[in-house]
Formats: sequence, structure tokens, C-alpha cells
Amino acid sequence: MAIDLAGLNEDTRAVLANTPTRAFLGGEWFEAKRRMPVENPATAAVIGEVSDVEPSEFETALGVADAFQEEFAGLATRQRAEILRRTFDLLMARQEELAHIITLEMGKPLAESRSEVAYAAEFFRWFSEEAVRFGGDYRQSPAGNGRILVMHKPVGPSLFITPWNFPIAMGARKIAPAFAAGCTSIVKPASATPLTMLALAKIMEEAGAPVGSLSVLPTSQASATTTPLIHDPRLRKLSFTGSTAVGRGLLAEASSQVLRVSMELGGNAPFVVFDDANLSAAVEGAMVAKLRNGGEACTSANRFLVHEAVVDEFIDRLSAAMAAVQVGSGFEDGVELGPLIDHEAQSRVSEWMAEAQHDGATLHLGGRSLPGPGWFFEPTVISNVGADTKLNRDEIFAPVAAIRTFANEDEAIEMANDTEYGLIAYVYTEGLRRGLRVCEAIEAGMVGLNRGVISDPAAPFGGIKQSGLGREGGFQGIYEYLETKYIGVA
Repeated sequence: MAIDLAGLNEDTRAVLANTPTRAFLGGEWFEAKRRMPVENPATAAVIGEVSDVEPSEFETALGVADAFQEEFAGLATRQRAEILRRTFDLLMARQEELAHIITLEMGKPLAESRSEVAYAAEFFRWFSEEAVRFGGDYRQSPAGNGRILVMHKPVGPSLFITPWNFPIAMGARKIAPAFAAGCTSIVKPASATPLTMLALAKIMEEAGAPVGSLSVLPTSQASATTTPLIHDPRLRKLSFTGSTAVGRGLLAEASSQVLRVSMELGGNAPFVVFDDANLSAAVEGAMVAKLRNGGEACTSANRFLVHEAVVDEFIDRLSAAMAAVQVGSGFEDGVELGPLIDHEAQSRVSEWMAEAQHDGATLHLGGRSLPGPGWFFEPTVISNVGADTKLNRDEIFAPVAAIRTFANEDEAIEMANDTEYGLIAYVYTEGLRRGLRVCEAIEAGMVGLNRGVISDPAAPFGGIKQSGLGREGGFQGIYEYLETKYIGVA
């Protein structure tokens, strides 16, 4: 496919020219036998090609990770911490360059790309501090017949499968704690957004990451490359961020080796607005919870559950706010909403909208794909959404606010929990007791109380039910990469 850089300014072209396109295997850059295209979703044009790694090269990378695991684990924690801190500094120094890469291959506005780089960098700073803090335990046995010594050791070689929607942040959330714990790692970035992760590999190499500690291998052959690794006894950890359907399959495969696993899977977040909510704050929170990343986030507000007494006013206010959103290429000044990732995503949400309206939903704003080039969809508000429609049951991953009503607190909780997912929820109410009561009752790993964004590297990120296993970030994050060993001392 021909590379088309039309419309890119000189600065963006220069950033693209300096971005690695070869694979990074255990400290060495190499060119694979094949290459695969990278598209700009705002124009549908191919803006580059990267190495398309073969399954055999993934096995080579696992061999390198296994060979260097003991040496890397033996590195002083302070040394690993300093490398992570240097990575943080370099990420922040190159925030603008990295933001351009993210916007090029994923489509989000530059302002959001800059925020993602800063968010990713914070994981390296946080775990540079945690690297020297995790410890063990030493105490006398309650029976008085000895002492209990507990220590933590690195799990070992780890495989990370990362998504396209946050191409640097999702990798950072895995690489940083694994590195801090002393685990070598292999990253398979999403085929749609490999450039950002290759740029991160280059930065970590510059920061002093030891040979063998990290590999970043783009590929178009996802299952063919990862399946052999998952069944290889040298691999000891698998961490995946993506859909629940794929996660279930990976869990089944991981059972053959009884791998340690972390799964950050799909979501269907309820956004609950009570009749005593501050509607100005609720609409402001709804805008960021819905439109952050263009709605293409597992944390995106998916089901708006609004008390029947305030639903009309909420719809009016939200529709007005959504109508004011400027849609376009992420490089254009003032743009707040970029394209969806590809044509398939655009077609899917169009079909779901048609289904909901056929079943009686009321369209207030938007609802259509925008003409190309690129894969744009209008900011959309739709109410009276049926309980069994895909807009209500599945993860929308688009700038569509689907609204239903409730009459009382018990009904709101029942509706919020009526899903197989349990990643995140949002609750708006001015009553503190009600807020805490509802937050405790909602089945989710995370809840935002009068907040539309709660992701924080210092807090544990993860879900329950079909939304995953394990936690990333916070004090808990590093223990996903540590085994606990008990020694009984006489």
C-alpha cells in the first residue's frame, strides 16, 4: 500500500520520520521479513509501515527473556527504580512528539494525546518509587514453635497484549510494575497502533533498560504468535487488556500452564443521575466520562440511568453540550472529538443505532456516520433505549449517550447491576449517605462519586465479574508481578 502523508505538517512528518519502525527484541532492533501498514483513522491513509513479526521471532524473544530473567531479577531495586525514573523524565521531555504519534495512528485530539502521555509517564514515576518499597514480613509463630518469614520474588518472564485505544498508557501500566518487580517482558502492541509502543521501547533503551529486559514485537498474526508462548513453560505471566470475549479465550489457554494472569476486560459502565444531583456537575461529568477518547474506552459511560424527575432537563443540557463539540482531525485547533478507529467500528455503531430506534428509542442529537475521509461519528444522544438492545447490553465504544430512566434508588441499583460487566460506574447525587450507599451496592471494581474521570496511577485499576481479574496501578499493582514465598524458621 502506498504511504500518504498529505496534510501532515513538517513537525508531524519529522516526528514520524524519527519513530522506530523495526521490532525491538531483547535490546536489539531488527527488521522482520514482512511489514504491515499503519493507518491514520482521520484520513484512512497509510502513514507508515512497521515490522510484522513472525511466530518464531516471538519464541526467540521468550528465550531471551528467560535467559536474562535471573540476571535482571538480581539487579538492585534502586537501579531498576532509577531506570524507571529516567523513563518518566524522557517521556515528559518528549510529550509533544509522542502525542503526535498517538494522534496520527489512533486519532484522538492532540490535547488528549498529551494527557495520555502524562498519564503513562506517571506509572513509571509511581513504580520507580514502589520498586524500593515492597517488602516481606518476619514475625513469631502464634504457636511459639518458630518464626514466619515471608518474602516476594519476581514471577518471571511476562507477556503483555495491549489495545489500540490507549497505545502508550496501557503498555506503561504493565511494563512499569513488571520492571520494578524484576520481570522481563514481551509486549505485543495492537496492530492498529504499533508506532507508539516502539517509541516507548526506544525511550526505555535510552533510559538504560538492560538487554533482555524488554521486547516490543508488532504483528498482524495475534493468535499465531501468542498462543505458542502461552503454552510454553518458560512464560510465567500473562497480562491482557481488551475485549471480554478474547480475554475468556486467553484465560482458557493460560490454564494449561497455570499462568499468573491479569485481565482488564470490557465494561458497560452505568452513569447514575439522581433527582438531587447537581445537574450542571452531572452534565460536565457526563461529557468527560462519555467523550474522553471519543467514547472508545473501557471506562466510558455506557448506560445513562437518570431519575425520571430530572431526565428531560438532563437530556436538554447534555444535548446542548454535545452539539457544541467540534469534530475533526485531532491536529486541528479546537477539535474535541476525533474519528473512530476504523470502518468496522463506524459500521457497528450505525447498526446498533438503527436497532435501538427500530425498538422505539428516541433520537435527540446526531446518530449518523459523517462523510469521509476518515471514520467519524456524530456526538449522539438517544433516550428510551430498550433493555435488550446492543446499546444497553454491550460496550458501545463510540460517542453515543444511551439514556434510560429509573423511579427510585433500588431500581437504579438493580438497573446498574443488570450486566455481566463490572469495571466502573459513576454516581451523581448531593447526598453523601446515599452516594456511599449506592457506591457500595453497585457491582463494580471502581466507582466515581460525582466525578467523571477517576483513573489514577496511584489507585488500583480493575474490575469484577466479566470485566477482569487483578489490578493495575496503586500499591497493589506491583504484586501482580511478585510471587509470595513463606519460609518457616525454627
